[in-house]
Amino acid sequence: MVGKSADDWDEHWAAYAASNALNPAQAYRRKLIFELLALGKAPAPVRLLDLGSGSGEFARDVLRERADVVILGLDGSAAGVAMAQRKVPGARFVQQDFTEPMALEQQYRGWATHAVCSEVLEHLDQPEAMLRRVRPYFAKGCKLVVTVPAGPMAAFDRHIGHRRHFTRDLLARTLLGAGLDVVDLRSAGFPFFNLYRLAVIARGNALIEDAVEQHALPRTARATIRMFSLLFRLNVSTTRLGWQLAAIGAEPR
Repeated sequence: MVGKSADDWDEHWAAYAASNALNPAQAYRRKLIFELLALGKAPAPVRLLDLGSGSGEFARDVLRERADVVILGLDGSAAGVAMAQRKVPGARFVQQDFTEPMALEQQYRGWATHAVCSEVLEHLDQPEAMLRRVRPYFAKGCKLVVTVPAGPMAAFDRHIGHRRHFTRDLLARTLLGAGLDVVDLRSAGFPFFNLYRLAVIARGNALIEDAVEQHALPRTARATIRMFSLLFRLNVSTTRLGWQLAAIGAEPR
């Protein structure tokens, strides 16, 4: 897998879907997103736009928590869209290149009451422009939850196409520059998410090959995943030290 295009998203999901589902960082991000979305308190109807829906784990978990949510997922990968549609037949998934103008039908303009953009902006040369392009599909007051990585980049991050990692100030400027209000911004994951990231960095290029298939993960890697899944329950988001950034942006009313 070394040497494949960082932006070949069909290849990405074909190679990494299984190991991605095991990744404790993904589960931790979903926990943060659920906390910030607060869907349990949201009045009906709830229409959720999932920007970067991947292979559908997040959409699946949303419907398990609240079955009446209407979900539209967008992803750059046809393979990811197909996986997500099989996994979550109650939602709709559409292929969308986020570097290009939006191709959604007119009926979705002003549609979304909630939106999620998790681990997407770091892959884009112009993340602010992407957010401006999707804003016409937000209803007034739409709550957008964004997660992006902070801290140093690993070899694996570069391999899958990370352009940058964010600081709190950069994330705030990106949201504000796209015309969104910043309602909340937190540095989550201290101390164990940071420790997990240091382990990823230490693995270097070896992680690229280990992550290709679930069955390729060494026994030690599986044990490490289980350990961090437990430790992540102790992470806090009340300091400025965490390397997982999460924010709420809002479409102005």
